[in-house]
Formats: sequence, structure tokens, C-alpha cells
Amino acid sequence: MPTYTRPVLLLLCGLMLLTLAIAVLNTLVPLWLAHENMPTWQVGMVGSSYFTGNLLGTLLTGRLIQKVGFNRSYYIASLIFAAGCAGLGLYIGFWSWLIWRFVAGIGCAMIWVVVESALMCSGTSRNRGRLLAAYMMVYYVGTVLGQLMVSKLPTDLMSVLPWTVGLVLAAILPLLFTRIIGQRGEQQESTSIWPMLRLRKARLGVNGCVISGIILGSLYGLMPLYLNHQGVSDAGIGFWMALMVSAGIIGQWPIGRLADRFGRLLVLRVQVFVVILGCFAMLGNAAMAPALFVLGTAGFTLYPVAMAWACEKVDHHQLVAMNQALLLSYTVGSLLGPTLTSMLMQSYSDSLLFIMIASVSFIYLMMLMRKAGEHPTPVAHA
Repeated sequence: MPTYTRPVLLLLCGLMLLTLAIAVLNTLVPLWLAHENMPTWQVGMVGSSYFTGNLLGTLLTGRLIQKVGFNRSYYIASLIFAAGCAGLGLYIGFWSWLIWRFVAGIGCAMIWVVVESALMCSGTSRNRGRLLAAYMMVYYVGTVLGQLMVSKLPTDLMSVLPWTVGLVLAAILPLLFTRIIGQRGEQQESTSIWPMLRLRKARLGVNGCVISGIILGSLYGLMPLYLNHQGVSDAGIGFWMALMVSAGIIGQWPIGRLADRFGRLLVLRVQVFVVILGCFAMLGNAAMAPALFVLGTAGFTLYPVAMAWACEKVDHHQLVAMNQALLLSYTVGSLLGPTLTSMLMQSYSDSLLFIMIASVSFIYLMMLMRKAGEHPTPVAHA
């Protein structure tokens, strides 16, 4: 059976369109609020409402998938996100946008759970690494293209909203031409998220998603600030951030392939060690291009490998609940990481960005170096 089946390819096409809309709005919403002269704390609250919506959407989606299946869940999630986008144009105000960004956050998280769970259920231990690598590549490419669209197209509110809502609605179309089979056609018993978080044999994967959230949240949120304090221009900051994300895109497929061939545990150990090396290179004033490339390649590929590890440890009917648990873990990490790291940077030094990332990576490496039991190496079963 081929890895990239017709349903998988159409699902990834829909995801690309959705990611373009997500990337554009995540960049422009804070700018629109600033143009309305809203205080910084209100801008921050609107941003927090989006992530709060992510948490709620993550919790709700598993039961929805069990009731209506992957296709209808995808349609519902896309429509919720479209409503959250369109609502921004009704009235520009703090409370209004707080609510609509919360709605958009719910829709986004539901989309991610549906897509990731569908890929997990479509794959096997031999190809899940490649499927998740393709997912992350589409997500990052969409993010980069979204930033390019922001730089090339008019950015006023009523110019952007029509075509972003159109992109979200267009993302529904690919799945009208295929059906994603979930749970192998079986009606399975309901599985809760919370037992998945406590599952001992999958703990390394869950912890890896938390660590990945801390690393990526800190890099996304605080690397521009670090570079700004180093005297880098806005254009230069955009270049270095694009380099780091592009390294993550380039690394997805080969690392996913290596994880499928040699097992997740070995690849996770190497990835985390390379993240630590990248942090030391940044702290040691090494050439920024190779240091950021190494950091991006290892840091931005950690999440799919950790996810694939955890999903190998559960039964097929538990994959959706496990995926919810992993996305929840990642979201918590991405909320906590920038918050704690920014406080340390404010109190001590900007270098705490890389010290923090290296420290949590070292803790995770110690977990990975402990005997983790037998881990399936797919090639061994071929």
C-alpha cells in the first residue's frame, strides 16, 4: 500500500490552504489591533484567547470524530474557523475580537486534530514518520508562503478578510472528493485523553511534545526579540527566521525517513543532542547561519517524531485520543515556554533564551537515555 494515498494527498492540499489563512491572520491580527491604538495588554489578551480556543478545540474534537467521522469533523472545523475569521469584520473592538479569535482558535485546533489523527489512522509503524514529515512540511511551507503574501499584498482588514475566508472555504473542497476511513470501519469504545497522558509506555512521546512546544514557542516568539536586541534590522530578522523555518522544512522528510528505518528512539536522541549543540553554537557567537540552520533542522522536526513514538504505543482505536493528548501537551508547552523564558530574559540576559532551550533539551535527553524498553524498528519486520 503506498504511503501517500489519494485521501492523504487531498487532505494535505486542504491543509495547505488552511495554513495560508492561519499564517496570514496570526501575523496581521496584532498589527490591526495596534493600528486601532489598543493597549498592549489588550493585544496580548486577544492572542491568549486564540490559544485558549486551541485548548478547548483539542479537547472537543475526539468525541466529534467518533460521532461523525473524519470528513464531517473536518468540514465542521473549517466552518468554525471561517466564522472566526469573518467575525473580525463585523465590529472592531476588544471584546468582539476576543470572542472571534477564541472561536478561530477552536476551529484551528480541531483542524489540526482531525488532520493529524487521520494521518495516524491511515499509516502504519513503517510509514507514520514520513506521513507526519509530509504534514509538517506542508504546514511550514504554508506558513512561509503566508508571510510572503503578507509582504506582497494589501494588508488592511477588509482587503484581507474576504480572500482568507475564501481560502478556508476552498480548503473544504478537496475532501468532498474522497473519504477518510477512520478506526478501520469499526465502532470503537470512547477513549479519553487523560489516560493517554498517564500511559507509561507512551510517556517519552508525550514529554517530547511538551519539550517541542517549549522549544518552538520560544523560538517563534522570542528569537525576533533576541535578534532585535543584537542590532539586526527588521529585514534581517525576517531573513534569519525564514532560514530557521526553512531548515525545519528541509529536515522533515529525511528525518521522518530515518525514524521509520532506524526507530524513533535513536533519532530522538540525536535530534535533542543536536538542539543542544545548536544552542551552544548560538551562545558561543558562532556563525549565525549554520547555527540557526542546525537549530531549525533538529528543533522543528522533534514534534512529528515524538508524536509517532507515542502513537506506536497505543491500539488503533486509541489513536485519536492519543493525538489529542499530544497536541494538548504541545500547546501547553508552547504557552509555558515563551512565558517563562521571557521572564528570565527580562530579569537576566537575552542569552537565557538558548540556555532555557538547552536545559529542557538536556532533561529530555536524560529521559531518552534511560532504558525505554523494546522499541519497534520497522525495517526489522520487513
